[in-house]
Amino acid sequence: MEAMPRHNHNKVADVLCGAFLFAATAGFVLWQNTHLTVLWDLSYILENATRISLGQLPYRDFPFPYAPLTFLVQAAIIKLFGRVVLHHYLYAAVTAGLATLLTWSILLRMLDGARMPRRLTAFLLAVPLVFLGTSSIFPHPFYDSDCTFFVLFWVWMLLRLESEKFPALATFVGGGLLVVPLFIKQNTGLAFVASCAVCVALLGVRNRRAGALLFAGAGAALGFALAVLGYTVGLGDYFHWTVEFAASRRLPGFSTMLGVYRDPSLLWIEIVLALGLGVLIVPRTAKALRWVGAALMSAPFVAAVAALFLEDNASERVEALLRLWPGLLIASLILGLWQLRRGVTVGTLVPLILLGTIHGAFLSQQLWGSTYAQWPLLMILMAGILAAVTQEANGGEDAPHLLTAADVGHRTPTAGASPLIAFAVVASAALMVTGGYYALSHERLDYVDLDGETLVRSSLPELRGLGMRGGWLPNFEELVAYCKREIPRNDAILMIPGEDLFYFTTGRRPQFPVLMMDNTVNPYSAAQLAEFARQRNVRWVVVKRELQLQEQPVAFRAQLLNLLGRDFSLEESLANYDVYRKKD
Repeated sequence: MEAMPRHNHNKVADVLCGAFLFAATAGFVLWQNTHLTVLWDLSYILENATRISLGQLPYRDFPFPYAPLTFLVQAAIIKLFGRVVLHHYLYAAVTAGLATLLTWSILLRMLDGARMPRRLTAFLLAVPLVFLGTSSIFPHPFYDSDCTFFVLFWVWMLLRLESEKFPALATFVGGGLLVVPLFIKQNTGLAFVASCAVCVALLGVRNRRAGALLFAGAGAALGFALAVLGYTVGLGDYFHWTVEFAASRRLPGFSTMLGVYRDPSLLWIEIVLALGLGVLIVPRTAKALRWVGAALMSAPFVAAVAALFLEDNASERVEALLRLWPGLLIASLILGLWQLRRGVTVGTLVPLILLGTIHGAFLSQQLWGSTYAQWPLLMILMAGILAAVTQEANGGEDAPHLLTAADVGHRTPTAGASPLIAFAVVASAALMVTGGYYALSHERLDYVDLDGETLVRSSLPELRGLGMRGGWLPNFEELVAYCKREIPRNDAILMIPGEDLFYFTTGRRPQFPVLMMDNTVNPYSAAQLAEFARQRNVRWVVVKRELQLQEQPVAFRAQLLNLLGRDFSLEESLANYDVYRKKD
């Protein structure tokens, strides 16, 4: 029997590998959602998506300090398929699986210039994303995850455009898609667009046609988006809420963002990574020294695993994993800039684009809070480091811009590649173990109460698929039943602080400008909120006594309740909610 050609074996292997990465990531995210619910964040997405699906426009009809696309997508899901939580969980699972698939495809291309097994290395770097994917740690649909997904899609598309020599129409469309992340999450999207603009300008020096088409597409798309916003909600309102107000409430400052690099506990990681890379990039280094270099690079990953057994505090165990970021970002920046001397290609520009994007994301909650959806970008940076090391060690003859199409994927690994393969195995195993702990311990979600002896699932059809520990769901369902029985459907209701999926579940139309009273999203004082209650003829006030959120989001809660007490009296006290009715 004639043997199957090698390229057919590779295609079969690629299909199986891609299917596994997609299914494993999506399955893990879906499983996370079956037992894990963060009411505050899930409600913010779906409550606002509900009011948008009912025809209310953000920025114009109610204050809204976020970019619109994530909420518009979730509103479209509601319009198309109805109000069922499971639909949104499926969206998060599918996009997370696709993000891992895109990352793996990008890794394959980034490793084209590396004299090491390309498919094996790409798989080793991609498989930890089962636990560290865009929605694995925080499994609900969210703008951070959506933004990373689209960044990955654009990078993948740009690499494809380069391989096809930048066809005119596709390149123009690609330029138009460049601005999409700007309308998903402001800080990450702006950093991505700015980084891309610089890198496209550098690419345009070598390929003026490609640079001009990309810029033309981006300009056309940005102009169209601004025209739509101006026509529907007004550019003044959009700029005020998404830039001025959002920055005043959430922007920590540039020095705070860079504070992670001043942490003295990270110095040893930066030193061993620098020593390891220094040994590995020297051409014709003795094999024994290359193994020493690989061991030095592996040390921080081994230390992250050791912390799981040596540290008593769960947050310290996770900190050991997150400490990998600064050293790897510095190494990627240095090697990325150094690689530019060999010529400008999309492959050499990708690390610089992603580094800018990551630091834009850090403007939200710095290293601890902002990396949960950024791990695919770090995996790509690690691939760039490995590719740069092998290229430098071989004198640059394997640089991507020197390869022909026939070379890609058909180079024999050098004997000196074994230490780097060993490093990839160690790093992958360490990230699988520590990433699994990170995702399953829910340490990133310590701002909410996830405890409880029994797992409770909702009996309401709108909340199908939602499950969580504790008494939150039974208490909320008691409130829903009471409202259905006692409160006329058209009566205006004020929810304090608005932690639950009330409007999503009941289908009632929100008649108050603020649904959630957190400082980052609520622009009004207690007196203004009380006055709004009078102006909007609010008939009912529902106060949630105990929150899943670990801290009180309404700083002026007592003052607000005191002001509302002049017009409202207690009508019913439920298990976790006090219902007030307007006095006659």
